[in-house]
Amino acid sequence: MIVGVGIDVVDVARFQATLERTPALLERVFTPGERGLATASLAARFAAKEAVGKALGVPGDLSWQDAEVRSEPNGRPYLVVTGGVARRAQELGVVRWHLSLSHDAGIASAMVVAESA
Repeated sequence: MIVGVGIDVVDVARFQATLERTPALLERVFTPGERGLATASLAARFAAKEAVGKALGVPGDLSWQDAEVRSEPNGRPYLVVTGGVARRAQELGVVRWHLSLSHDAGIASAMVVAESA
């Protein structure tokens, strides 16, 4: 059963400008494993974190780093959730996440589906 769906889009150039204006944002939002990626990939991961919050009903106690996007060897992205995100997901009965990322033509996007048993 689908518990929640979230989608978000990010303008990559605007995101890059924000990172340049506020360098601390990189460490506040992204985990160490995410930080070394290209700007378009970071923007897609930012969109994914936003989409996770939307799928969970945007509770106030979520930390950006509690949702990490990792990639399988074949490049397929997946979510690792901890802390407040994991707690909220457990409250809602989420047992499986589905994640899709894309970036093209200056736009990065993410869609997240939270699924229960």
